[in-house]
Amino acid sequence: MSQSRKSLSTGALVAIAIGLGAAVGAAGIYWKASPSGNAPGQESLASAGAAACKADPAMPAALKPLAKGEVAAMTVRDEPVVLPELAFVSEQGEGLTLADFSGQALLVNLWATWCAPCRAEMPALAELQSELGDEDFKVLAINIDTGDVAKPKAFLDEIGVANLGLYRDASMGVFNTLKKVGLAFGLPVTLMIGKDGCMLGAMNGPAEWASADAKALVEGLKDI
Repeated sequence: MSQSRKSLSTGALVAIAIGLGAAVGAAGIYWKASPSGNAPGQESLASAGAAACKADPAMPAALKPLAKGEVAAMTVRDEPVVLPELAFVSEQGEGLTLADFSGQALLVNLWATWCAPCRAEMPALAELQSELGDEDFKVLAINIDTGDVAKPKAFLDEIGVANLGLYRDASMGVFNTLKKVGLAFGLPVTLMIGKDGCMLGAMNGPAEWASADAKALVEGLKDI
């Protein structure tokens, strides 16, 4: 579905998120900065015993120069890494993991209706999917609202976003798994996953995903 919208800077996106926060109300884990200057998850994934990834280490090197401008907060890893299993369901209740999308590069985004920055960036994620989504790339937005599907479905209907699907984990297990390995400090959380399933980068906080910077980063992800 084509999304018609004016591109916003990340600063403007955060300002909108603050305004939305007043309207929506705090109900959970909003974005906050990494507690250290280290790249998120670099050490903690190793200590968690994650399996070594066999992806070409040259892949992150190709992406690092593209993590700039509106997506400068995306931390590209020095080496690809295999994540712990992340389990979630489709809107129809079908059990899924990232392995079900093998062969596609993924921009995995964890979001919730009570997270104001998540709500603010959702139309941009939909535009990114509309423009660049194909057999080689998918925006995989995973909702972590507790309760039934009604609230996230109503939100997506309200803003006219239909091209992202509605993938969910009402247990918040995906967030807690990423938190344990040092990749999630709040919402939104966004991961770059290569076509082989290896994680190449992670970001905590919102971004302008419809920007030229974001699209160049995703084009780079699709090409490697």
